[in-house]
Amino acid sequence: MFGYIAPVLSVLTDEQKQRYRSVYCGVCHALKSRHGQSGRLSLSNDMTFLALLLSSLYEPETAQATARCGIHPVKKHPFCSSSMIDYSADMNALLFYWKCEDQRMDDHSLVGKTGETLFRKAAKKVRTLWPAQSVAVEQALSELWKEEKKTVPDPDRLCNLSGEMLGAVFVPKLDDMWAPVLRSVGNSLGRFIYWMDAWEDYDADHRKRRFNPLDVYHDRPDYEDFCKETLELLIAEAANSFEILPLEQDLDLLRNVIYSGVWQRYTLITEKKQKQRKEDAHAE
Repeated sequence: MFGYIAPVLSVLTDEQKQRYRSVYCGVCHALKSRHGQSGRLSLSNDMTFLALLLSSLYEPETAQATARCGIHPVKKHPFCSSSMIDYSADMNALLFYWKCEDQRMDDHSLVGKTGETLFRKAAKKVRTLWPAQSVAVEQALSELWKEEKKTVPDPDRLCNLSGEMLGAVFVPKLDDMWAPVLRSVGNSLGRFIYWMDAWEDYDADHRKRRFNPLDVYHDRPDYEDFCKETLELLIAEAANSFEILPLEQDLDLLRNVIYSGVWQRYTLITEKKQKQRKEDAHAE
């Protein structure tokens, strides 16, 4: 996954931090129990957000426990387990597999090849457990890869296909009354992540002569403002759908992520770019 959907830990209360970590560790334990020790390599904040969101909406029976692990080898740490955390762990493994496959196809990277091999069995298992979500992810990625190979790819279509992929992942219960709203939240977040990832990777992609969907916009004089306004539009759509859901548990924590946390990487990268421009100007 991409790591954009994370909380701003510095402004959380101690209780909220402990709650977030217990779910984060819960997803980690679920990855191990359902996909083996290597499953933990895929752990992401993005799917921890999904676990919190689905747990708040569906309020599944949740167990609390403590355990030691490789990251906490001495002191036991608390973690939660529930059906929604298990589901989020499965989606974590599925998306990680396809991310590795995408990397392998893009630049034949060792990380991509290794990850694709390690998580092939997990992806196959998830396809059996959650066929609708798995097929939707595969179809969206297949269409996305085809679009990227066109002479003039359509950035809107690419963005929307990424949204369709995450929209499917956000719906564990296909016939539930909240399924369309959850799909809308995931869809908007998926488009936000695609755009953010393209914006963040632009310079590296340009240096390595890799495809980037923002190529067609980069020469605009208002390129940076255009990218930020697009990101604001996409995350506003996600927030609008999110606020429709009847959530109570962890609501402040979830709002922390969707209103503030998603901008952490953007702020960090913008500051780096500004610093680099000042250094370049000084060198001249």
